[in-house]
Order: sequence, then structure tokens, then C-alpha cells
Amino acid sequence: MTNFFLPGFDLDVFVRDTLAEDLGNGLPGGGHDVTSESVIPAGARFAGVMDTRDAISVAGLPIAEAFFRALEPEMTIEILVEEGAQVPAGTDLMRLEGNARAMLTAERSALNTLQHLSGIATMVREYVDAMDNPDCTLLDTRKTIPGLRHLEKYAVRMGGASNHRMGLWDAAMIKDNHVLVAGSVGEAVRRAVEAGVQEIICEVDRLDQIEPALAAGATRLLLDNMEPDTLREAVSIVAGRVPTEASGGINLQTIKAKAATGVDYVSVGRLTQSAPAADIGLDFKPL
Repeated sequence: MTNFFLPGFDLDVFVRDTLAEDLGNGLPGGGHDVTSESVIPAGARFAGVMDTRDAISVAGLPIAEAFFRALEPEMTIEILVEEGAQVPAGTDLMRLEGNARAMLTAERSALNTLQHLSGIATMVREYVDAMDNPDCTLLDTRKTIPGLRHLEKYAVRMGGASNHRMGLWDAAMIKDNHVLVAGSVGEAVRRAVEAGVQEIICEVDRLDQIEPALAAGATRLLLDNMEPDTLREAVSIVAGRVPTEASGGINLQTIKAKAATGVDYVSVGRLTQSAPAADIGLDFKPL
């Protein structure tokens, strides 16, 4: 079994709950794979090869392995490429040999997870390549599918980017609605400082908000929906006092110009929100 660990993520629970959903555990008539049980003899064995039909950045093979091992712990599984590897279409990713029913029951859950995570990693790599700027770091956001945040942010790292906040707990991020209640950018930041928050990211969408945010104690500025010329001016005003992050309106066509303005980070919600699944298949043959 490949070692796989993410802080805050329980792989065994994820695999158990995902398989239970597919098997219909707890539902009338549920709890089994009716097709495999009715068509495939209990002792039948398969060999299988998982391959990609797209050029991809790989993420999620150890998780896919865990689905198969949950149903047959002694299944022979060989992972053929490393996590984060960029591979061409037609690359074999995994070889398997074991009980046919177990393989067929785990197949869709394993593929769904691998396709989704590799799709994210592949899109991230496209953005990193389009940015073409080693001095600027690409970040994700909290725009993740509920229950999959740890995995999706893992896939972002496999694609070559870094993670923004993991959640609401590890940094304050003051946005327009917080400012609306507090009355001003400066007052919102001041309240966070007074509460003892160590990392305070403050969103600004106008240049005149920069100095009040910094004076109040912001530790990072998110420069929201600014065009490159405005971003350059903002970076000049900040003058290296805190890191700066460009966000909003960033796609493959605009990321290079925005990253070239001198910002430290560029964040893109699309990386986890809208990445298409990679085309990965699994072909079996009886033994």
C-alpha cells in the first residue's frame, strides 16, 4: 500500500464513505454491486491497466489504489508514474491484478477521484506555464467542492502551484462585506489586529484603500479586479511593505500580464471550481 497522508484528511473514511454511497449502503436493496454479483463469478480474476487518453499532470493515484485495496487488501497493484508527473496521452498509470468483482466495484470511485484531481493538476500546470514567472506564485482559493478541499488543494500542489488559506481558521481575509459592516478598510483591519489575529489578508479594490489597510496592520493585500497598470501602481505604493496578491478577472490570456506587474501572488478560483476531468480509463482482461 502506497503511503499517503494529508493533515486533516482521513483517507480510510473517504474511501469507505465513497464506496458506501456507490453501493447504496443503508438504502432498501442497497449494500452490494448487483451487476458484478449477478454476472461475474465470485472467484474470477482480472488483470487491468489504467491509462490516460489526455496529456495530464497526475494527481490521485495513491487514492485510487486505496479504493481497490479496501475491497481486496492483497490485490497486486503497481503505480507506474509519480504524483505530479506530466505525462503524454497514452501513458499507463497503474497495473492491477486481483479479484474481478472487487476491481469492478471499486473502478468508478477510483476513476472519478483520479480524473477529478488530475484534471485540477493539469489545469494548474497550464496556468503556471502561461504565467511564466518564477517570481510570482500561483494560488488557489476556497472555491472547492464541499468535502473535497484537502484533496483538491493537494491536486493544486501536484500541478505546481501553492495553496491559499485552507479555510476560515488559518488567516483572516477581510473582504468588501466585512468592510461594509466595520465601516472602513482600516477599521476592519484594526478589529482583526485587536482580536490577536496574526495573518490578516485585506482585499482592496481601490488605490486609496492601500494606506489605511497597511496603517491598521494588514499583513497582505489582495488587489481585487485591477488591470495591469493599476496593479503596477498598487505595487509601487506598497513598496514591499507586505506581500501583494492579484485576484479577479484572471484567465490563461491575462495571467502573464498581471503576474508581470510585480505582485507576489496571483490567485485563481477556477483551478478548483471549474477544472474539467481528465480522460483516464481502466481496461480489464480475465485471467
